[in-house]
Amino acid sequence: MSKRSRLRDATPRGMVLAVLAAVTLGVAILSVAVSYDILEPKFGAWAVPTVVALDALWVVFQATEILAHNNRARAARVQRAGLALTAINAAIPTVDLVLNRTDGFDLAVVITPIAIVATKCAWWLTLPSLGRRTSADTRRTLDDQRQDVADQLERMEADAAHRIELLAVATDLERRVAEAETAYRRSVLEIQQTMTEELHRQAEATAATVEAKPLSASVAAIALPELGQWTPTAPALPGTGRHTPGTQVSALPGGPGTPAGTDGGTPSRPVARAVTLADLAAVAGVPVPQPDTPLTDRQMDVVLRHLRYSDDPPRSYRKARDDFRRAGYVGSEERVRHAWGALLAAEEESGQSEDSDSEDEPADAGA
Repeated sequence: MSKRSRLRDATPRGMVLAVLAAVTLGVAILSVAVSYDILEPKFGAWAVPTVVALDALWVVFQATEILAHNNRARAARVQRAGLALTAINAAIPTVDLVLNRTDGFDLAVVITPIAIVATKCAWWLTLPSLGRRTSADTRRTLDDQRQDVADQLERMEADAAHRIELLAVATDLERRVAEAETAYRRSVLEIQQTMTEELHRQAEATAATVEAKPLSASVAAIALPELGQWTPTAPALPGTGRHTPGTQVSALPGGPGTPAGTDGGTPSRPVARAVTLADLAAVAGVPVPQPDTPLTDRQMDVVLRHLRYSDDPPRSYRKARDDFRRAGYVGSEERVRHAWGALLAAEEESGQSEDSDSEDEPADAGA
């Protein structure tokens, strides 16, 4: 065999066949020795060619199976012949062992049939998986393809392992998130429960207090300050000698100098500061009335009160109405008459109306 042939056979397939060939040759030698010892007393010199022929043909049939290159149609006949020779070679020591060995057992006789049958089975199992002998280029191509398949399978295994790990981690995270959300919602419900119980107790106490100590409507009428529109509360309003319920009047001392109506520089009475419309609106708790803007009933009452008492003696209805129109305030005649009548009625109740008012307004007040 050339060097190139030796290199070509130096493959895993060649090594397997070499090992099987060596084992087969050893078993054949063992079979020849044992079979000769058994057949020589009966056949004499004819035992040698008989034993050699049986074992040589057995080895040849095994080698022929290799040359068939895994072609079942070609290998079928030699496989059957090999099975027959295997049975014959194994039967010779077996029969001798069973029928003639009465004085003891020879180990070689026991091992020989077992080795022959085992070797044939090894060939029977190994040859189909070895395939045909191929060239180096073909083996390289097949190895690359097998490597590609192995790489793909390994990647699939890795991807599956990664996905399984991802799902396991995701499952754990989902469980932890669910537990955290449950704990948060439980705490919120507990806080709401505590708050509801506290508010319920406070509401019961408040209801009892409101029932026992009801507040007057004037408290609810107090205007609340608004961002950007709040101004300090007006001081106590000075009086003009008259006031009505809901109007706080107080006298303020005059400034330096001698005011009119004094005797020798000593004022006969305190000098009152002029009451402005803004002061009256602050006391009444309503926004300052503006011209050309519809007025509420309370704003109209503030305007008429200011017009009536901004002069001394107080203005009559007609003069106050004319000043109301000239100032640009908006209000129907009927609303003005009604508000004026309510103002005079409040004066009569407080005992502060004067005769000078009644001379000019008896018909107006009735309106």
